Order: sequence, then C-alpha cells, then structure tokens
Amino acid sequence: MAVAANFNAAIQALEPRFEEATGHDLRISTGSTGKLFAQIRNGAPFDAFLAADARRPRLLEEAGTAVDDSRFTYAVGRLALWSPDPDRVRGKATLAEGDFRHLAMANPRTAPYGLAARQALQALDRWADLRDRIVRGENIAQAHQYAASGAAELGLVALAQVSGPEAPEEGSRWVVPGDLHEPIRQQAVLLDQGAGNAAARAFLEFLQGPEAREILADFGYDPGP
Repeated sequence: MAVAANFNAAIQALEPRFEEATGHDLRISTGSTGKLFAQIRNGAPFDAFLAADARRPRLLEEAGTAVDDSRFTYAVGRLALWSPDPDRVRGKATLAEGDFRHLAMANPRTAPYGLAARQALQALDRWADLRDRIVRGENIAQAHQYAASGAAELGLVALAQVSGPEAPEEGSRWVVPGDLHEPIRQQAVLLDQGAGNAAARAFLEFLQGPEAREILADFGYDPGP
C-alpha cells in the first residue's frame, strides 16, 4: 500500500486494529504523494494508493491504472504552523512578525501539504517576504523533521503530525484556517493490480467505517463526505 507521508502516524494506529479484525496483513510504503504517484505510473507493485490529494488518484483512474468507482475521500487534512518551542507560535502574528530564520514546509510540486502551505502564505501576503527563508522537505514528514530537529524554528506541517495519542505534548501550534488554502481532500483508490487482493479491498472498506473515522478524528482529520 502506497501511503502519503502525512498519514504515517494515523495508519500505524489503524494497522493493528485492521489486522486484528480481519486477519489480513498490510505492507506500507510512505512518501510524498507526487513521488508515489510517479512510482505507480512506472509500475511499482502497489495494490492501493492513499494520497494526500484528489487529483492524482483521479489521474490514475482516468489512465486506467485504477479500478473504476473505487476512489473516495477518506479524510480532509488540516495544516498547522508548529514549533517544538512552547513559546514560539503565537497565531498568524508569528508569520507577520517574521522573528525567525527558517520556516520548513513540504515541496509544493510533489506534496499537497506543501501546496496548501504556499497557498496559505500567499493568502496572508507573506509568500514573497518569506520564500527565501523557506526550507523545503521532499515530503511533509521531512518538513516536520526539519522543524523538530531545530534546522528550522517553525514548520508548516500536517496537523496530524502534531496531534493524536503519540504526539509530543510540548511545543506550540496554530491551526491554519481552512479558508486560506484549497481543501486538502485525501483520496484513496484501489489499483488495477490490487483488484483481486482481498486484503486491499478489505482495508479500503475498513477505512470508510466508524472505527477508522474515530481514529482519524483523534489525529485532527476531518471526515470525508
């Protein structure tokens, strides 16, 4: 299963519940949505794709690489400005004041959360002023790592990375209002080579059920429609 990097913590929580309930085993590979998409287009052996956007699953469906009518929105992601320093983030004023050297975010070309971060900075009229201070991660996991390690004082990360049962209690954050960027509709799709895989089909069904939705809410995801 190819899984967008922002969803790593959530799928680690979902995996044992699913395996206990069904007896199936999952094998998970995480990365940026753009890179996973490219790997799938080049024949990578995945049975299902959990993306961080809707566009790439749709493109796979249109290209005949995914099973018709298997695509659905499993979560709507949220973006957060975060720092491990409990006194660093003071809402959007933190970006306006610019009292920092580096801001980490994911690459907008390959990572939907990076695109949302750029859109939010543009909506706040801060993109032009801050772009030279941005440290870009290959995916949202790397962007979070830059902020967590201190390579950047701040990170525009997935709310799910700083929420949930395993998230560190220290730090400070501002949840970016959803109207500052396009909705982060995260879609899943069954790939052609997984069409006969009972485990892949079972997991996508599980992902739409009440137990999974309850877990995803703990990580700050809004439910899909």
